[in-house]
This record gives sequence, structure tokens and C-alpha cells, in this order.
Amino acid sequence: MRFIKIFYCSAVLWLLTTTVSLAQSQIPLAIKPTPDISISLLASSNKVSIRGLSVVNDNVFWASGSGGMVAKSTDGGKNIEWMQVPGFEKRDFRDIEAFDQNTAIIMAVSDPAIILKTTDAGKNWKKVFEDTTAGMFLDAMHFEKVDGKLVGMVVGDPINQKIFYAKTFDGGETWIKPSKKELKNVPTVPAGEAMFASSGTNIAITNFSKASPWLVVTGGTKSRLKDFLNHSFNDSLPLIQGFSSAGANSIAFNNTIQKGVIVGGDFAHDTISRFNCILLAFENGNRTYTTPIINPHGYRSCVVYLDNESLISCGTSGIDISSDGGIHWELVSKESFHVVQKAKEGRAVYLAGGRGRIAKLIW
Repeated sequence: MRFIKIFYCSAVLWLLTTTVSLAQSQIPLAIKPTPDISISLLASSNKVSIRGLSVVNDNVFWASGSGGMVAKSTDGGKNIEWMQVPGFEKRDFRDIEAFDQNTAIIMAVSDPAIILKTTDAGKNWKKVFEDTTAGMFLDAMHFEKVDGKLVGMVVGDPINQKIFYAKTFDGGETWIKPSKKELKNVPTVPAGEAMFASSGTNIAITNFSKASPWLVVTGGTKSRLKDFLNHSFNDSLPLIQGFSSAGANSIAFNNTIQKGVIVGGDFAHDTISRFNCILLAFENGNRTYTTPIINPHGYRSCVVYLDNESLISCGTSGIDISSDGGIHWELVSKESFHVVQKAKEGRAVYLAGGRGRIAKLIW
């Protein structure tokens, strides 16, 4: 979201070289006593703000952030390699998607908007997308395997009152913008409605039918759930909204159970725990929205499923866990993180945030 600079100024890099390997000991965070859960800090003490995180398996994860920085581990966080992408030292990589230990895609948000891809573990990066349109600001990417193809979408703030998006059907090698005909079906948005580039998680791709929607959540003056495949719905959400720091930030969708969870709130007042979470379900093509009995304990920028019943959500005021599909949330830490992701193949869960902090959930 261009009209919101999410809490940090341009990073002053602590690194004197472009690549540094760090062996970090795990440092316990201050955490509410919970027998089955703990959090270990793997990396910290640099001035990179991390908002992009992608976990391939229990051993491999990638992260991205300000100052043109990318981080990677292939041993579960015991060693973390930091690299600064040459030529992009002042860029903010707000999202990353990793496919294995060698292949990843990073998104630079604006001036111009750029997507880069590496296939050699970050040694070289190839530009696969660029848009120099005035006002262009990318917010998030998301990829899923659909009918055997690795498909993805990138979304950005509105251009000419219509939310920008582009799709890829070849793992991010090429990107297709909507045609003029397709754009005619895209709903216009009022001034101030856009997406938050807070964790790269305001997109979800569903796959329970051929007509399944690609879901996007917005915030600001309006907070809505939109269908970006069929443009068949544009639902107002029962979340705090109406001003630039409020609204939906993240959506997690579980295709197995056809349910989802949306989180957000007001990042300018990040301890408010009202109107910050919605439970979403699709039943016979119809959407239902319910609210938790106990909400997450403050503004939350990211939410993911751990299994069909358990979820984790994080934000600048803490971390919450739910074990009943999002009906009740327990605050397990007051530590600040922007993004959390679970392994695509495996059980590992990692978090990342300000000051170059990367942590692992022990559960």
C-alpha cells in the first residue's frame, strides 16, 4: 500500500560485504508459558526489515526485506546466509516465493516494480517482470500447483481505480497482465482502498472447483474480499476499516476443508483486539463469515494454517495460536514479527520481522 509506509525508514545495512554466513545459536524469546510451544530466535541484530518469507521444507527457507537483502538457510536455520542483490541495494523486497534451495522469486515493490528470479541459489538474479507505470506499487505474490502447473499471481495498489494484478502459469518465468477486455470486469475501488504490503499474504488461490476464485483481501477506506478469477463477488468484511492504517492484511485458505481465516486490524494501534479476525467458509459455493469468540490479541499482519484445525498469527504486538480453527486464540508471545510461514513439505514453522529477526516455532 503506497500511502502507508509500514513503520520503517530506509534500512542502513549492517553488512560490509554482499554475502555473509551466520551461525546463530537459538535464543529463547519471552513467551507465555505453554507446555507444547516455544519460540527460538535464529538471527537478529541487523537493520533489515523482513516481510517476505517462504519455507520449502523443514530445512530450507528463504526470506527477503529492505536494503536489497535476501536470506537463505538449508539446514533449518543453524546457518543463515545473507546476500544483497547487486544493483538493487536500495530496493525493498516485500515478498519472496521459494521452490527449492536453488530457486526463488523476489518482489521489489515500486520505482519501478520489479520481480527477479534465481535458479542458482542466489548467485545470479534474472528480471522476469518490470512495470514503470506511475503509481505502481506491488503488495504480494502467491503460487500454487493447479492442474499440474505452478501458477501464481502478483497484486498491487490500484491504477486508475482498479487493483493491479498479473498472473503466471510457468513458475514466474513470464507474467501476463489483464487484457483491456478483462479489465472491464474488474470492479473499481474508492480512493484509499488498496492492499497492505505487510507480509505478502493477502492472496489465496483456491482449487476446489474449476470456477474456484483467486481470493484477495484489501484494507484502508474499505476492507473487502474479492474474487480475482471470476470477479463474481466483492464482499465488505466485518473488520475495522475506514482509514489508512486499518483493514485486512492476510488471508490463509485451507483447500482441504474449504475454509479460511482473515486477519488484520489497525497497525497504528496494534494492541486493539476488536474486529481483527474473520473466519471464512465456502459451502455449496456460498460464502459465510463468522467472528472468533476470542480474537487474536492485537493487530495481525499474517496468518497461516498449521493443520486443518490449528493456526498461527503474528503482528507487531505478538503471536497467537488457535487450536480450534480460529474460534479461540491464545497469546503465546508479545514479540513482534511481520510474517510467519509453514513448510510446504514438512512441519517446520518460521517467523521473521524487524531488525533482521528470524525465529523458529517449536511445536
